[in-house]
Order: sequence, then structure tokens, then C-alpha cells
Amino acid sequence: MLRIHFEDRDVARVRIAAEPDPLWETVLAMHHVAAAGRGVPVYGAWCARARRELDTRGLTRAARLISALAPADARYFPDFLTPDAARDGLAAGLAALRDTSPVRLTAESARAALPDRLPRWSAALAAGSREPLDELARAVQEVHRAVIAPDWTQASATVDSDRGTRARILCRSGVDALLNSLRPALRWEPPVLYVDYPQDRDLRLGGRGLRLIPSHFCWRRPIALADPALPPVLVYPVDHSTSWAPATTRGCHPQALSTLLGRTRARILAALDVPATTGELARRLRVSAPSASEHVTALREANLAHSHRNGGSVLHALTPLGAALLHGELAPARLPN
Repeated sequence: MLRIHFEDRDVARVRIAAEPDPLWETVLAMHHVAAAGRGVPVYGAWCARARRELDTRGLTRAARLISALAPADARYFPDFLTPDAARDGLAAGLAALRDTSPVRLTAESARAALPDRLPRWSAALAAGSREPLDELARAVQEVHRAVIAPDWTQASATVDSDRGTRARILCRSGVDALLNSLRPALRWEPPVLYVDYPQDRDLRLGGRGLRLIPSHFCWRRPIALADPALPPVLVYPVDHSTSWAPATTRGCHPQALSTLLGRTRARILAALDVPATTGELARRLRVSAPSASEHVTALREANLAHSHRNGGSVLHALTPLGAALLHGELAPARLPN
């Protein structure tokens, strides 16, 4: 269990990351790739594509390097792999990764009991060579470009959906309700946030606040940095809509849905598996707000979606008929005798 201790000023400094973190997403995505068929079904189709792409581009070794430094089953992996600077994008994160000090590299690799090459890397850095960290940064950059960036729009949409839900809760009911909305993996009992965690430890925020990072590739339980001196963050898993999850035999095949409704309208229908405002739909699917509104109106007129006012915004969601169409759960029609 991880216990995060808040002071009064910390509550006022809780914030939600504006975008997915490119380094967290890359490291956590490699956990699923390394599972080699033993992973989480929702990532199955993506993992198969990612493995093929890594093999085609000759990046299997780069992916294995990342997985070796951050094994999926590890109770700890080095904090230097996911620097706070990545909040400003991949380039800023990689620059911070390259600037990892030899002292920190040695300490964190020893704590994680990482492969023998890391102590040699530390010695090389101490001697003034930047090649080891340059090698690692290149591996992360190439893997991100090959298998993370092509799906960045969908990953951002998944995260944006979660952030929109949390923001509405925050605006309507405050920080207490926001933290309580993260159950069951987290439990808020002021002034302590209890987190389902593989280690038993305490983190005291001391007025620094907490940055919540919704993550597309995080799974099962949240993750925090191990070093209490670093800026406090908590990476947590988000729900995945059927627009990301691979189609099942019970669901409506995406191509069939596109043929029936049109490509954009089918994407709108799938995106509404998680309720959203018009603006959120437009950002998720990279369409204009008027276009998103037009398609939602058409779905609403067909009784596939409904809209209701939620505070100062209008929230759209699937009707039971829309959900049944999307998930392939329509009951067969009875023919007259």
C-alpha cells in the first residue's frame, strides 16, 4: 500500500496532466509488448502490430533495452526513465534523460538490480562519455516513433476522455470528489490518499501538491516515482472504449459500422462509449466542433445517442440502442407467424 499524505496546501495543488506523458507511455507500452501473448486483451491487437513493426524496422533490440531497464513484473524501475521534463513533450523528456547524472544512474540501477551494463554505463559517464545515455535516448525515441506515435491520436483521445470526466467532477464537486472518483485503485480518506501498490511506503507531499497523469498504457494499478525528493506524480490507468479495444465476435465489425453509418459517424458512435461534450469529441477525433455536433445530432435523431445538460456544458452518451449496435448485442427480430 502506498500512502500519500496531504497537507492543506497540497489539496489546492492537485492537478491533472494536460497530455499523455510520452516517456511514461513508451515505457509502459513495452510492458505489454514484452508479455508476448500473455498480456491484457485490450492491448492484444496493438501489441501484435507493434511487434511486427519493431521487427520490420530492426528495433527489437531497442525495445528489449527499454524492457530490461523497466521489466513489467518489477516492483521498482529507475525514475530517470520518466523525468518530469517530459510533461513538455518527447524532446524535453529525452534531453532530461540524457542529462542523468552518473551518481543518480548508479544509485537507481543498483536499487533496481538492473543488468550489468548499467554500472559500466555509470563508469563511462563518470569518465565524461555521454554515449550510454545517448544510446538509451535513441532507443526510446526510435521505439516511440515506430509504435507509439502512430497511435498517439487514439491514446490522446482515451486520456482526454478521462481528463474530461475528472475535470467535470472537479468543477462540480471539488478535489475531494475528484480523488474519490479514482476508486477502487485509490481510496481518499483525508488527509491520506491510499493507493493499491506492490510496496508498503509513505509519500509526504509537503506542500508540493500532486500531479495526476492519466495513462493509456498503464494497467491494473497506479504508479508513482520512488524518490520522494522528485516532483510528486501518480500515473493511473484509464478506461478504454471500444474504439480502441479490438473487435470481438459479439461486436459490430468496425468496417461494417463505417459502411452503415459513414466513417466519421461510426467513429463518433464508438467514441460515445465514454460520454463526452462536443468539444471533447472534436479533440478526440480531430474534427471540427460543428462537424462533431452535426454527427451527434444525426445519431440522436436515430435514437443512438442522447444529450443532457451537465452544469455549463452538454454531455452526449449512447442510448441503450446505440450501445447495443456498437457492441453487437441487438436481439434478433421475431418474424410474424
